[in-house]
Amino acid sequence: MNTITRSSAVLAVVLSFCLASSVQAQAARGQARDEASLRKLVAEQTEAWNRHDAAAWSKDFAPEAEFINIVGTVFSGREEIQKRHAAVFASLFKDSKSEVTVRKIVFVTPGVAVVDTEHVVTGYTGLPPGVQATEPGVLRTRMRYVLKQTGGKWSIVAGQNTDVKPAPAAPAQPAPAPTGR
Repeated sequence: MNTITRSSAVLAVVLSFCLASSVQAQAARGQARDEASLRKLVAEQTEAWNRHDAAAWSKDFAPEAEFINIVGTVFSGREEIQKRHAAVFASLFKDSKSEVTVRKIVFVTPGVAVVDTEHVVTGYTGLPPGVQATEPGVLRTRMRYVLKQTGGKWSIVAGQNTDVKPAPAAPAQPAPAPTGR
């Protein structure tokens, strides 16, 4: 192998490495930007809940989205999701406040993400049948969203809210058996 061929081979390897590194860095920047967008979406939705604004709370659902609420009822489409949330904001959750923490964001493929959150809801006037407070005055739930990015905008295509049950009571300790003395 002559010097020119060897130099060309080394240059090709170096350029390939640089190109791969550049592509990886660009992908990481894109994912960081997408993660920031998803966190912003969750924050805006939380603010909308705390204002009891069903239209704002529902705005990031895709028109054909499905949402499974805390008692297992399926709402189909953004319009129904908004309508049902307007009803709960006018009744059981009219004075509620929610604090939301993003637990995890997983990018399934470029443009598809799963976002898991924890919600701490207080100030409610009642709870739906079958739902009980996680602790006195506090309802904790876990929300999972599947989101799709279209034209640079993230939208929720599926969501499910699950209540966190109260911790079970400690089992009663049996009384010690008499020793027979």
